[in-house]
Amino acid sequence: MSNLYRRSTQHTRYQQPSNWRRIRTIDMHTGGEPLRVIVEGFPALKGEGVLAYRQYLRDHHDDLRRALMFEPRGHADMYGCLLTPPNDETGDFGILFMHNEGYSTMCGHAIIAIIRLAVEMGWVEIREPETKLRIDAPCGRIEGFASIRDGAAEELFFFGVPSFVLALDRQAEVPGWGQVRYDLAYGGAFYAYVDAKALNLALTPDNNRRIIEAGRSIKEAVRQSNPEIVHPFEADLSFLYGVIFIADSDTPGIHSLNVCVFADGELDRSPTGSGVMGRLAIHQARGEISNGETLRIESIVGSVFSGAVVEELTYGPHQAIIPRIGGSAFITGQHEFLIDPDDPLKEGFLLR
Repeated sequence: MSNLYRRSTQHTRYQQPSNWRRIRTIDMHTGGEPLRVIVEGFPALKGEGVLAYRQYLRDHHDDLRRALMFEPRGHADMYGCLLTPPNDETGDFGILFMHNEGYSTMCGHAIIAIIRLAVEMGWVEIREPETKLRIDAPCGRIEGFASIRDGAAEELFFFGVPSFVLALDRQAEVPGWGQVRYDLAYGGAFYAYVDAKALNLALTPDNNRRIIEAGRSIKEAVRQSNPEIVHPFEADLSFLYGVIFIADSDTPGIHSLNVCVFADGELDRSPTGSGVMGRLAIHQARGEISNGETLRIESIVGSVFSGAVVEELTYGPHQAIIPRIGGSAFITGQHEFLIDPDDPLKEGFLLR
């Protein structure tokens, strides 16, 4: 056996210089959509409450978002989260969501994953048959639940923030696509909902570039034609986050497909939890579902979220619902990322 090979099997951990930053993460996926959970090495955030933490992160540490989401550590469709203190003593923790463009206000797939991780890591006291978490997201308080049997998490679900319809049957002129009809709804973030069949747009993995192109174009056209995309209570939530394409599913027991293009052309691999929240509000407004009725929504890779309306309420000027969203999440790895201050590409880059 060569000396070099023997040394390579004995010395397997790199000891970084003291001036390098080390960040540890646990990586997961929910329905195929990645989630990089930052667990160690991130600077402390200042402020009072989750929205203030998000602003501080944006103003002072956005380079670390780029380093962890962008290549070479991530990729154009990477997604991450960072836990913070809750807004008040009634909460368990806060959560900030990050992606290739910045910071989102709500993320259902991340909420489902963090419920699983909190149970697996023992961050929360495990109670059978059901463990509850109170999570403060930028859009508000989320109640998360894990059904527990023999100490292990089985069903994962959450009750979302009030979700409502902003407009139905709007139209926008979209370059390359003509007049596009859409609905506008809020499910922790604002989305435009579009019938994919009307565009002759196949919601299949091999058509991903065309889907992203359509999503980007429609998002910009809708954004420009709707200055009234306004949250009734928080200005920081008043922007169009993405476009969701809807199509019929050939899978028995599945209501339909949901394919979301969000942020800077990210294509969600999951059915998009916050997008399902907004869809439930649309179906409720159209009289297409009844309270408690469960819809199973499929993603572009075949993963499934469940969604149901559990309550109706008035939310500012809007008639809103409280949705229940369920899904499955899995742990894929643990990572220790190093940032060399002399690396000219330390903040990352993106190529599509």
